[in-house]
Amino acid sequence: MKKTTVAALALGGLLAMSSLAQAAECGNSAKAFNTFLKGIKAEAAAAGVGARGLSALDGVEYQPDIIKKDRAQSVFSQSFLQFQARMVSDRRITTGQAMMKKHKATFDAVQKAYGVPGPVLISFWALETDFGQVMGDFPTIPSLATLAWDCRRPEKFREQLIGALVLYDKGDLELEDMVGAWAGEIGHTQFLPKEYNETAVDFDGDGHRNLKRSIPDAMASSAALLIKHGWQPNQPWLQEVSVPKDMPWDQADIAIQHPRSQWAKWGVKAREGKLKADNFQASLLLPMGKDGPAFLAYENFTAAYLLWNESLVYSTTAAYLATRIAGAPKVSPGRAEVQVLSYDEIKELQTILVGKGYDVGEVDGKLGRATRAAVKDMQIKLNWPPDSYPTRPFLDRLRQG
Repeated sequence: MKKTTVAALALGGLLAMSSLAQAAECGNSAKAFNTFLKGIKAEAAAAGVGARGLSALDGVEYQPDIIKKDRAQSVFSQSFLQFQARMVSDRRITTGQAMMKKHKATFDAVQKAYGVPGPVLISFWALETDFGQVMGDFPTIPSLATLAWDCRRPEKFREQLIGALVLYDKGDLELEDMVGAWAGEIGHTQFLPKEYNETAVDFDGDGHRNLKRSIPDAMASSAALLIKHGWQPNQPWLQEVSVPKDMPWDQADIAIQHPRSQWAKWGVKAREGKLKADNFQASLLLPMGKDGPAFLAYENFTAAYLLWNESLVYSTTAAYLATRIAGAPKVSPGRAEVQVLSYDEIKELQTILVGKGYDVGEVDGKLGRATRAAVKDMQIKLNWPPDSYPTRPFLDRLRQG
């Protein structure tokens, strides 16, 4: 073996070891941040990022305001009715319908290519950036570098930081275009860099995948990402229904599917028209429990929507907005008023559940999958209707021990 080859292998090994050692480090301040960036630069170079991409790290500084943003995400603690009341406005519905007409040729072409209807894409466009009006003003690379250095979710953001360097290195975006949300998302529908690199398409044919300046690129790329997540072309995603006063509530779970014929036997009815009593599979989604709004969630929701954003309240709102843009009526609040928990009460609930041996993940004030699963298990043990949704009376019962 030639000496140069041995030397190259040795250098490669040192770089790999350095990268692994650096990846194991993190911090919550500017201290050692420059050392961290040197390690990222070496890791990116080893991954094939060229001089142009590496230069994007020059002069990057730690951004403490980004960490404050990361720690202050309590909006997803709201109930579905609270969240959708803020996000699904009449203006967004009418603007979305107007955008369908204005960009009809684009949406028709995207649906033909990917099987994703325009209202689905428009709903994400509306919620993510208000139709491109609010794409964010945070420099992408400094934001991602700060989050990659932070100790809360470093592994997630380190790969996104490398992805941003690759994106710039390829020339799809200039640095002045790499400005967006505080967590590194870019463009009309807020793509993270890794997903941008892997999924974005040049739909307008100009030779660049520009999700910030090209609406055709942004809409087609969003459709491509949904397909990657598992979207089934030309299939439904969400249908509002009404539920009876009593039924097997333990079956109302996003992880459980039954044919529509079975839901119909249990008394589930379509909000509009008649529920098809066929073998088409669906889950019964009760975002606020048995007394609140109700939906049949199809595979396109349980796969594609929840991979776009794992927050159930966000995904339900996005899917619901798409149905409104497509012409569905305003959601029913349900059978009775639901006593929803506040952010602090959800954290208290999670703390109690952890004390009882449940793994709810981070005590973060959000009703994620793990928390809802723990709630359902406790409801079964306490002989409560196991609809997976914790109300204030349920929390009061847990407080008693």
